[in-house]
Formats: sequence, C-alpha cells, structure tokens
Amino acid sequence: MTLNELLHERSTVIIEDATLAMSRAHLKSYEKSGTGNVHQRLKALLVLTTRAVKERNLGPMVAHADTIARERFASGFDLWEVQTAFNVLEEAIWTHIIKELAPGEYAEALGLISTVLGTGKDTLARRYVSLASRTKASSLNLQSLFTGMEGA
Repeated sequence: MTLNELLHERSTVIIEDATLAMSRAHLKSYEKSGTGNVHQRLKALLVLTTRAVKERNLGPMVAHADTIARERFASGFDLWEVQTAFNVLEEAIWTHIIKELAPGEYAEALGLISTVLGTGKDTLARRYVSLASRTKASSLNLQSLFTGMEGA
C-alpha cells in the first residue's frame, strides 16, 4: 500500500479517529460547532492533505489555511484550538502510516504529511498573528510568560 492509497482507502477511519480526538480535547469553540461540523471540517482538511500529497502542491492547503484562519478568528476561536484540529488529523494519519505501511516507507510518508499539515499550521498561525496584531486579541497576551523577569 502506498501513502496515496492509505489516505484514500482509510479516509473514513482517519476522520473518525481525528473527530474522536477533538471531542476528547474539549475545545469550547469546536464543542459549540457540534460534532457534525467538526467531522466535516476535518474531512475537508484530509481531502486537501490527500490532494497535496498526490499532486505535490501546497497551494490549495495554504489558501484553505488562510481562509479558515480568517473565519475562525472572526468567530472567536483561539489559535490553539484551530491548531489542535491540524494536530489531531496529523496524529491519526501517522497512526495509520505506522500500522499499514512498510517501515521503509515511514520517512517519506511521515515527511510528506508533516510538510503538508505543517505548512497549513504555519499559514494559519501567521494569519492569526496578523489579524490579532490589529485587534490585540487576548490569546496573544504574552505578559504572563515574563512574570519574574523584572530587572533581569
């Protein structure tokens, strides 16, 4: 089995695994959206991941990540919540790679998945920071990281 075949043939179970992981994370914004919406969002992300791997083209993932960053920011989602969606999908895919691909294929498969979803997360974070810097979002208040640093 190739990575492309795995992503296609195991898409349903990958999405189910990722959706379950999202529910275990108890993310307030995603819980408000409902399991059906979370499932559809993860499915869309998997479709883009599969496409990027197959076509070796990150353009659609970058465009999608930029769009969802704008949408989720406007809806009040915290950046870490949206990043978690990417992370649980990546973990679900990695689990299936390790279970179903030959060990000799791990490096390329894991590298491709990490590259695609990492690019999405990077795009998402950059857009969030750009939007937040205009509105001073509380999720980017870093003051607590510097407590105890007075006079250092």
